[in-house]
Amino acid sequence: MPNKMLMACLAGVLLAGTGFGQAAPEPAGTIVKPVGTVKAVAGNAITLTTDAGATVNVVVGESTRLLRTAPGQKDLKGAVPAQLQDVQVGDRVLARGTASADGGSVLATAVLVMKAGDIAAKQQQERDDWQKQGVGGLVTAIDTANGNITISLSTLAGSKAATVHVSKETVVRRYAPDSVKFDDAKPGTLDQIKTGDQLRARGTRNADGTELAAVEIVSGTFRNVAGTVISTDASKQEISVMDLMTKQTVVLRVAADSQLRELPAMMAQRIAMRLKGGAPGDQGAAVPTPTPGAKPTEAATGQRPGGGRGDFQQMLSRLPAVTITDLQKGSAVMIVATEGSATSSPTAITLLTGVEPILTASPKGGQAAMLLSPWNLSGTGGEAGGGNP
Repeated sequence: MPNKMLMACLAGVLLAGTGFGQAAPEPAGTIVKPVGTVKAVAGNAITLTTDAGATVNVVVGESTRLLRTAPGQKDLKGAVPAQLQDVQVGDRVLARGTASADGGSVLATAVLVMKAGDIAAKQQQERDDWQKQGVGGLVTAIDTANGNITISLSTLAGSKAATVHVSKETVVRRYAPDSVKFDDAKPGTLDQIKTGDQLRARGTRNADGTELAAVEIVSGTFRNVAGTVISTDASKQEISVMDLMTKQTVVLRVAADSQLRELPAMMAQRIAMRLKGGAPGDQGAAVPTPTPGAKPTEAATGQRPGGGRGDFQQMLSRLPAVTITDLQKGSAVMIVATEGSATSSPTAITLLTGVEPILTASPKGGQAAMLLSPWNLSGTGGEAGGGNP
């Protein structure tokens, strides 16, 4: 669970129904609730780097109530008393107390601690859940009245549709238009989801993976670009690409979370042969051509249903990494990017170079661009449940 969600849980634990927020009223402006990561512990003070980037010293006195809770807890029933010496660098802390005159320290009445190791274990469990109990792909139909979303799941091995069932208990989140981070996803609603969006869900699947009762879903509108590099600007971390589909120049931003990889020549040739209709030893499987309104296709889910090939993302993560300076004018690229906004350019989530044979096999770029579509919700940049799915 991402830190923002973790600390939202902590805030609920600390301030709701626990007596923590029920002390006698204090003068306005004196009660503060810093939230952040432990930077240092010295004497009776915990130094926090807050989520806003400030540094605050939380002073623990004899009357301070200090508790440890586990990730995901919504109340203090499972919390246990803690000692100051239990607090370590990297732990997450939510404190409540009175601010000093300069705002640099807080005399704490209550401190709630979540251990870094517990958070890491929880996040790993949720990453596993997204992989083992998840499906992901392109939205092809939405039945808002009945809470059903049909997605297209596609691998090189075949195609089928999956229906995601959403209930009132399902957590619905929406990627921000200018961010590749799952942490930046906002609470969403079903009516925000539209055909062509990418969606990943986790929950309980039926035996053949064609239906899933969703515990959580995350969706977003992403751009698929296939084309050639016009120019790069390492100082601005920007790439200009000629999109083969639209014949227009697209300027994309490269962020710290963007994945830039190079596809080996033999692998590119193999994919190109499938685009042309199959290759020897390929069991007759051709790459599907998903288009709006087309027959749903099967997505990379992290599993190997029916003995098919594994998740594209697993392959992608093992490819050689490249940097923006490695991209030369004329280099062929396939990109999945954020939608962008009025104030920011689209941000590359995944960029794959070395794809000349693939673009040759798909001259207009549409089929090639869509090959990356199912990957982005389980990748480093847009990883859900990992902080991504």
